[in-house]
Amino acid sequence: MLFHAQPFILGFLPLFLTGFALAGRWRLHWLIAASIGFYGWWNPAHVPLLAGSIVANYAIGRRVRRSRSWFIVGIAANLLLLAWFKYADFLLRSLAPHATPLDIALPLAISFFTFQQVMFLTECRGTDQPAPSFLHYAAFVAFFPHLIAGPLVRPRDIVPQLDAARTNQDNIANGLTLFLIGLAKKLVLADLFGGFADTGFNAAARTEVLTLLEAWAATLSYALQIYFDFSAYSDMATGLAAMVGVRFPLNFDSPYKATDIADFWRRWHITLGTFLRDHVYIPLGGNRHRPAANLMLTMLLAGLWHGASWRFVLWGGLHGTMLIGHRLYRQIGPPLPPCISRAITLLLVCLAWVPFRADGMPATWAMLKGLFGLNGLAVPAMIAHAFPTLDAIATPVPLLRFLGDARTLSLPEVAACLLLGWTIVLALPHTQTLPDRARGWAIGASFAFSMRALFFAPHVAPFLYFQF
Repeated sequence: MLFHAQPFILGFLPLFLTGFALAGRWRLHWLIAASIGFYGWWNPAHVPLLAGSIVANYAIGRRVRRSRSWFIVGIAANLLLLAWFKYADFLLRSLAPHATPLDIALPLAISFFTFQQVMFLTECRGTDQPAPSFLHYAAFVAFFPHLIAGPLVRPRDIVPQLDAARTNQDNIANGLTLFLIGLAKKLVLADLFGGFADTGFNAAARTEVLTLLEAWAATLSYALQIYFDFSAYSDMATGLAAMVGVRFPLNFDSPYKATDIADFWRRWHITLGTFLRDHVYIPLGGNRHRPAANLMLTMLLAGLWHGASWRFVLWGGLHGTMLIGHRLYRQIGPPLPPCISRAITLLLVCLAWVPFRADGMPATWAMLKGLFGLNGLAVPAMIAHAFPTLDAIATPVPLLRFLGDARTLSLPEVAACLLLGWTIVLALPHTQTLPDRARGWAIGASFAFSMRALFFAPHVAPFLYFQF
C-alpha cells in the first residue's frame, strides 16, 4: 500500500484515524494492528518475520544492559538476518557467477526495521533507564509512517511521544498540510521527471548512443526525480506522524543547496547519515584513527545498504572519495567562493547519480559518453533552422529519440520542466520552513494536478527508497 495510492488515501488513512480517535486507552493496540495490516498489504507472508524480529529484539534488549554477550548476539543476529535476505544472492553471483541463484524474496523494509532495532539495542546497552514496555516498543518499530523507508528515529525520541499521541484538529490540520504537499511533490514533480529520466537511462541500458542534450536531460531529470521523490516521502511520513501528534526529526534539508559534499550529507537522508556516523564511522575509529579509511568504508557500506549491486558500491565509493578529497582540500587549499563551491558540489552529486541509476556498468559508460560530449551534440532540425549559428556546433536531426517522448517539441518541453524543477530546488525553502500562507499557496497551486494524477494516472510509481 503506497502513501500516494487511492487505497491508502481513501481507505486506510481515514479508517486508521477514526479508529485511533475512538480507541481511547487502546490506541497503541490499534496503532500496532493498523501498522501490521499496512505492512501485510504488501506480502502477508513477511508479517511473521517482522513480528518475530520485534519480539526477539525486545527480549534481547532486556538483557543487554547486564550482558555484553547478549548485545553482541543481538547485533549479529540482526545483521545476519539482513545479510541473508538482502545480500546472499549478491554474494553468490559475485563469487560464483554460474551458480544457480537462491532467489530469496526480499522482505519489504527489512533494512529500515533492522537498523531501528540495532538502535534500540545500542540504547539499551548504554543507559540505566528501564526498557520501554513491549507495547510501546512494538508501536515504535511497527509505526507505519516510518516503517517502510524511515526516517530512522531513536527510540528515546519517539517512545515518550507515543503516550501523548492524540488526534485533534490542530494535529490533523498540520499533518494533512505536510501530507498534501508531499503528495504533490510525488505525483506532480517526481513522477514527471521520472518519465524523462527513464527515457534516457533505458536507452543507455540498451547501450544506445546518447548525444549531449539527451544524456544531460536524463541525468538532470533523475537528480530531480530522486530529490522530489525522497522529499515527498519525508513530508508525507512526517505529516502522517503529525496527525497523531508524533514529531519526527528533520530528514531532508534542501541538499542541493549544500556548499560542499560534507554539507550535502548533513542535508540528505539526515537520519541515515546520523546512524552511519554513530554506529559505523565512530566505532571504526572516527577521526581518531585512520579517518580516511573509516570514511571510505562507511560510504561503501552506505552504498551497499542502498542495494545489493556493485553500482551502489561504486556510488558509495564515489561519495567516499569526494568526502576524503574535500577534507584534504580544506586543509591545504584556499576557500572557494560559496557560489563556486555549491556549483561544483551539485555537479559532482549529479554525476555520481549516474551509476546509482544506470542498469549496470555498460549503461553507466553509455551515459557518461553522452554527458562528456563523446557522441556529439544534436538538436532538432526545426530548432537548428531557427538558430542558424547552431549549425557550426550541432548536428541537425529530425528529433532527439531519447529525450522525453521523442517529439519535435520535446526539447523545449523538457528544458522548460527542468528550469521549473531546478528553480524550485535551488531558489525556494524546503517544506518544513515554509510559512503557513506559502504552504496554502503550494497546496492550492498543485491540488488539481495532484487529483488528476491520483485518479487518472496510468500506474502508481512507488517511492524510489522503497526498493532499499
